[in-house]
Amino acid sequence: MKSEPAASGPFEAGFDARPAAASLAWRSRDDRSFLYHGDRSEIMTEIPDGSIDCIWTDPPYFLSTGGTTCVAGKRVPVDKGAWDRSQGLTVDHDFNRAWLRDCYRALKPAGTIWVSGTLHVYLSVGMALLEQGFRILNDIVWEKPNPPPNLGRRCFTHATEIVLWATKAAKGSPHRYTFNYAAMRSDNGGRQMKNVWRIPAVGRAEKVHGKHPTQKPVALIDRCLRASTRPGDRVLDPFAGSGSAGVAALQLGRTFTGCERDRGFIDIAVRRLAVTDAALPW
Repeated sequence: MKSEPAASGPFEAGFDARPAAASLAWRSRDDRSFLYHGDRSEIMTEIPDGSIDCIWTDPPYFLSTGGTTCVAGKRVPVDKGAWDRSQGLTVDHDFNRAWLRDCYRALKPAGTIWVSGTLHVYLSVGMALLEQGFRILNDIVWEKPNPPPNLGRRCFTHATEIVLWATKAAKGSPHRYTFNYAAMRSDNGGRQMKNVWRIPAVGRAEKVHGKHPTQKPVALIDRCLRASTRPGDRVLDPFAGSGSAGVAALQLGRTFTGCERDRGFIDIAVRRLAVTDAALPW
């Protein structure tokens, strides 16, 4: 299936201009959702202040430090690429500050942001969120039913990841962020939903168009977006990877803007988004 060709016109409806460093890799059939190939810092500067309803993103974890992990029962090196290599605590934290500053500016006054991470990054992300003026609402604990074993046997198996949920709206502000409490309670059998979510890791069906080393299950993102957005809301992912946030957003009737700098990941995301878009009833 062919995706829409890169455009040379406006960045998108309501946006000022397409940045020179970015190219439009994909757009939806209704011309309301977009994926850009280029540097996040360049693309984010073109997003108008207060134009985004919700952000869901999975930034670099800075895990590629020469260690090993277990994949399919085999010991393999942890080297996801230059984008995942730590530059030291100060530089890594400055990086998180910078992209979260852009997110804060782009969000609407009552907008919310979800940031996924492991113990290697969520402390920095949490501090950076507070430094930029966000109010943290929840730390969602994503529990993986079948995590890979800890090969070193010097600590516990890493079976969880954290998803921080925060809002731009200060406590007591007239701006009220969206939380679809009734829907979440209904999903949980009529009981108040807890912040520990047991959701399977990415299965084969989500990898048929290619693999991403830190791909998140659509089911995880789906729950986050159903909890915090309404139909027609615009969802942004500044680290789009293989497009999982876009897939979840489109399936829920939300609009999507994503950016990704890696050409290989863009190709995977375009295929996934095109298939998802083609299945929608319009």
